[in-house]
Amino acid sequence: CGSCDQREKKRKRQSSGRRNSLMGMYELLLQNNSLINFFLIVATFVNMYLCLSLVDLDPEPDSHREEGGRGHGGSRDLSRLRSPSLEIKEKEIREKGSEILREQLDAAKRELKLKDKECERLSQVRNQLEQELEELTASLFEEAHKMVRDANVKQAAAEKRLKEAQGKIDVLQAEVTALKALVLTSTPASPNRQLHPQLQSPCTRGAHKHMGHSRNKSTSSVLPQTNGKTDAQPVSVQSVIKEDKEMDSVLFAEFLMWKEHASLDRASAFLSRIYREDIRPCLSFTRTELSQMVQSAVENNSLTIEPVALSAVPAVKASALECGGLKKCALSGLPRMCRHRIKLGDKGNYYYICPSSRARITAVCNFFTYIRYIQQGLVRHNAEQMFWEVLRLRKEMTVAKLGFYVTDQG
Repeated sequence: CGSCDQREKKRKRQSSGRRNSLMGMYELLLQNNSLINFFLIVATFVNMYLCLSLVDLDPEPDSHREEGGRGHGGSRDLSRLRSPSLEIKEKEIREKGSEILREQLDAAKRELKLKDKECERLSQVRNQLEQELEELTASLFEEAHKMVRDANVKQAAAEKRLKEAQGKIDVLQAEVTALKALVLTSTPASPNRQLHPQLQSPCTRGAHKHMGHSRNKSTSSVLPQTNGKTDAQPVSVQSVIKEDKEMDSVLFAEFLMWKEHASLDRASAFLSRIYREDIRPCLSFTRTELSQMVQSAVENNSLTIEPVALSAVPAVKASALECGGLKKCALSGLPRMCRHRIKLGDKGNYYYICPSSRARITAVCNFFTYIRYIQQGLVRHNAEQMFWEVLRLRKEMTVAKLGFYVTDQG
């Protein structure tokens, strides 16, 4: 009948709505991470599904069953006939539900095993990271301590070097002060002979003083004898030995140009002229190779002159004949008594030289020493006084080149 069909459709709609709500709850459960809640709601879902299935299998409610009892007597027989099928359906549904629960339980167990493995792996990774972090921290602390120790050692070494450098600076400053005092006390008229103690001995200085006193005595002895008996010859002699000087403008101009940018470069007109006219002729000896070595050592300020003790006569070997000996000059090659020897820089050979060769080398050394003082700003005289001092040193080189020298009378 039509009313039965409507009721059947209504039950189907209700059962489908319940199934939809249960499926929504199931999907919500799948998104949830809590396994305990998942199993609880799955159990609830199965129970509700079983109840629904039983309701769907029931052909009519109780009220309709009573109406059917009154109106249709054959419906009771139909429900009795269908009761075994309901039991079978219920049994199948339970088996299916238990099977589904078993499958879900197995899946949950598998998932739990996977989660346990993942947790174990993550725990191992965490332990490894912690161990590496500890090792890295220990190495960093060790490296930091090592850097601090190295820094302390370097600081101590630097402080030690600083103290040594300060001590050397103090010594050098004292030496510069002494050199300035010596240079300031030297004038072109009366040069200070103490500027070059390694080149001139005290006997030489004594000889100069003796010669000066003898001139004064000779002059004073002549002047009182002019009593009319003697002529004016002593006065004329004094006028003859008087020395006048006049400045060469060309040489002075070259000196001023060199003084503006003082250096030891031979390209300047001032030094080029002195090399050509004085230095090279003064240091030109028979042995040209050794002469060039001596000139280089003088220019580099690395030449040393030492006196030789005459009492200790060394035995000259055949391989050392080129260095000369006490009776042969190494520069000129002539048989002369050698009272001094020279050493060129750091070389171990000593070359014995005669007094004439020593005077020529000494004159060139005096010139280079003075122009080095000018270059370093140690000379406080004006340009004209410096120029006359340079000319005096050039005069010494010329005199020594011609063979004139002063011997020690010690």
